[in-house]
Amino acid sequence: MTFINKIISAFGQYSGRNAFCIEDTFYTYGDLLSISASIISKIENTCPGEQRIGIVVTDCIETYASIIALLLSGRTYIPIHPHHPADRTQQIIDQAELKVILAKGTDVQFSSVQNIDSTYTPSTTGPASYNLSQYPINLQQNAYILFTSGSTGIPKGVPITYNNLNSFVDAFFALGYNINENARFLQMFDLTFDLSVMSYLIPLCVGGCVYTISFKGMKFTNVYSVLEDHNITFALMVPSILANLRQYFQEIDLPELKYSLFCGEALNADITNEWRRCIPNAAIENVYGPTEATIFCLTYPVPADDSVSTYNGIISIGKEMQGMEAIVVNSDLQQLPDGEKGELCLYGPQLTSGYLDEQKSREAFFELNGKKYYKTGDIAYRNEQGDFMYSGRVDSQVKIQGYRVELSEIEFHLRQVAEPANAVAITINNKNGLAEIHAVIEGTTNITETLLNKLEQKVPAYMIPTEVHYIATFPLNTNGKTDRKELAKIFQQS
Repeated sequence: MTFINKIISAFGQYSGRNAFCIEDTFYTYGDLLSISASIISKIENTCPGEQRIGIVVTDCIETYASIIALLLSGRTYIPIHPHHPADRTQQIIDQAELKVILAKGTDVQFSSVQNIDSTYTPSTTGPASYNLSQYPINLQQNAYILFTSGSTGIPKGVPITYNNLNSFVDAFFALGYNINENARFLQMFDLTFDLSVMSYLIPLCVGGCVYTISFKGMKFTNVYSVLEDHNITFALMVPSILANLRQYFQEIDLPELKYSLFCGEALNADITNEWRRCIPNAAIENVYGPTEATIFCLTYPVPADDSVSTYNGIISIGKEMQGMEAIVVNSDLQQLPDGEKGELCLYGPQLTSGYLDEQKSREAFFELNGKKYYKTGDIAYRNEQGDFMYSGRVDSQVKIQGYRVELSEIEFHLRQVAEPANAVAITINNKNGLAEIHAVIEGTTNITETLLNKLEQKVPAYMIPTEVHYIATFPLNTNGKTDRKELAKIFQQS
């Protein structure tokens, strides 16, 4: 059964149950179906032959209904952030060759395309049900196209097909999670970030309810409030949320949480052990995957004892999900044996066939033994247990005084000294254009002398930060991750 069939089945079976909770307002599966039907009707009346359609994504039921409407009718959706720079948005419109964009209201308008108002008006909408059989799904068709940051400043379009997405859903359920119509899922992600797809799609496949996070105020406090107020049972989060919630750990008690998953950044063992005390009945999993491999494709169930696998304090990213294959290669794209570090590469049914930009595809994909692999840009190795260990980014390996240094190793020691404060290592070019290591501590308490003295006992002299900076709160990007580029920018200018 495809994920589309699962959602259609949920519409029929759970019409009166809640599908979404947005800003403490509940919407049933019947509501979602009616709103989705009205959006399909608007599309059919306005641009019936249009396949790719943009959606201005905000935290409202019309946004989610627009996504579901496009998926159920076999179209392709492209999420557009309403607050991203106009130039970036126009680049996305041009690359995706968009002619139509859905948005609630008329506040967001684009002169180069046809704008459709997705605002739901019950008095004018169509019936609460409609014949979906008129929309046969071509599994090779793109379900969505997400745009990630490009090294050249031009966003990269990542098309994900219905087959890619269906492979993820099948592999997800093959993991054996015990979830049903009583599941309450946290949805904390910006809808331009692919982790959001799991957070709303999986619950809709089983008749569960999706609880979204308000964009108003501080994201981490909103996450805490929703987790607690609505007794969330399944939460996928980025690890940066834990660093922000750490100050409240003694107050947090979430006995209803059954599954606590983390993805998007390195997951540190020390803070994970502390978090476990807040969620006494939950299984913790570290999951891994780039946008190009459809949400996530490796998983590691984190054991509650000392047997957890770590490298530089970072928890393992685990083993491949159903149908996926991961290998480690050297700079010549030759596969390395277990235990040797190299670039992690992925192959399998969840993997996109390539970017919209063919040149970028040629740079990121390669063939080995008749299989097309994607180069993730992550450094990893496979340990004796068959689990992959994350060791940082290829671009976070820097040359300092001729030595190749992994910033993740420095951060491991920084965290131990700075605990409970969060700490990261960044590189900043000095006035001579040479890279220097700088430490950034979240907080205002000056521990520079103690930190440097202890680091001298742990790492070689060339790995000691040239400077230590302090900032009250780490900046986060729209996906909730620590914004390292912004930190480097801040302190490069200081």
